[in-house]
Amino acid sequence: MRAWVSLLRLSICAAVFLGGGLAYGPAKAQVSAPAPVMDEGAPRQFTLANGMSLLIKVDRRAPTAVHMLWVRVGSIDEVDGTSGVAHVLEHMMFKGTPTVGPGEYSKRIAALGGRDNAFTSRDATAYHQQIPAARLREVMELEADRFARNVWTDDEFKREIEVVKEERRQRIDDSPRSQMFEAARAVMFTASPYRRPIIGWMNDLDMMTPQDVREFYQRWYVPGNAAVVVAGDVDIEQVRRWAEQYYGAIPARALPARKPRLEPPQSGPRRLEHRARGSQPYVSLMYKVPQLDPQALQQDKLDPSSRDALALTVLAWVLDGHSAARLDRTLVQGERPAALRAGAYNGLYGRGPQVFVLDGVPAEGISTRQLMDALREQVARVAREGIAAVELERVKIQWLASQTYKRDALFSQANEMGSYWLLGFPIDADRRLVQHLRSLSAADVQSVAQRYFGDDQLTEAVLVPQSGDGGPPVRRGRNDWGDAPIRDH
Repeated sequence: MRAWVSLLRLSICAAVFLGGGLAYGPAKAQVSAPAPVMDEGAPRQFTLANGMSLLIKVDRRAPTAVHMLWVRVGSIDEVDGTSGVAHVLEHMMFKGTPTVGPGEYSKRIAALGGRDNAFTSRDATAYHQQIPAARLREVMELEADRFARNVWTDDEFKREIEVVKEERRQRIDDSPRSQMFEAARAVMFTASPYRRPIIGWMNDLDMMTPQDVREFYQRWYVPGNAAVVVAGDVDIEQVRRWAEQYYGAIPARALPARKPRLEPPQSGPRRLEHRARGSQPYVSLMYKVPQLDPQALQQDKLDPSSRDALALTVLAWVLDGHSAARLDRTLVQGERPAALRAGAYNGLYGRGPQVFVLDGVPAEGISTRQLMDALREQVARVAREGIAAVELERVKIQWLASQTYKRDALFSQANEMGSYWLLGFPIDADRRLVQHLRSLSAADVQSVAQRYFGDDQLTEAVLVPQSGDGGPPVRRGRNDWGDAPIRDH
């Protein structure tokens, strides 16, 4: 259920949501009020002398820590002709420094009792390690070294670019559905860099040079464009000193200006039919929608578009957030099933334009057009009749529960802090978001269902099976239409 995972992108404080708090009586005149005590578990944010950000959250439940290095650069920052370069650079970051040889980085992390990985998304590139808290200093030293002094030979690049191309063949070229997603983005977006695949077009990978990757590294891997994130059994001041010692010593450099590449208004429906052998029919309805504005969240007063973005996320949850949600109950489990699977997802925030997605696999005897009509009818029904108060309350409670459970994982805590930093959200975004969530009404959800699902903002994509063995069933996961980050190694 993608709506469920969509809600995992937010952080919500249970105590605030439930209205908990402390009440104090008036202080006696002769007694000084105690100084406020900082909650050790509250996230803290600092800025190093060179402009690099540092975010720390203490969690002492186990003697472990998660260390992440976020760089605010992803496929959105690429230009035509070098698509995929952000992801290729992520691969090359594992190829060494003057003091760490190719392939040695991960071996050293393993020797410290940890494990490491990285991912590239449309909005960012991040490197992460989970280690015993006692070995955090060594990890920070290693990561700072490769951030500042990544080097590799042309021969290393020639070998690794073939690895990336094979990765593309497996993930895109051998997957009819992934091919459809790739084509759908190119149809849906005109100017936005989101139209390009994270992994890059094959022709761009074929033509990519070592210099393309080195220039991208020099341009974007600067302290002012990066953040160190640490969560776990750590001492805040000690982590801060290590960060100044290893990351703070990296010379500051100017960050290139980013030119806005705004998507022009869409003025009519766009349609794509992708034909492929040996796959199930599949439909995806994609609507351009507003997103949460970081500045509005900073000011703690949502503008109408940001409030709509939050209401659209609640709508996705009403449609596809739990076992009794509307799409599954009506289209999959109903007396006359229209779908084998049906889902909804809303992109709440990001550095580029966001999309609300309805999708599904038709049931036997149901055409793709019939399923698309059935999906649209479920939204139209909300627009006509609204939602019940109990539906909205269930969303709020389950939303809260998903956030509470997410905090059980250190990686989720670190990943959340990094995501907030990436988008310019305040460090207490969780508190602010929950206040706005509490204020949403059923009328707000009905209103967005009425206003954002016309043809003018719609892109339809249909996967049409050709003769073959039927192929594997369509898998479902977060934002199935192709927005998940690429994880490697």
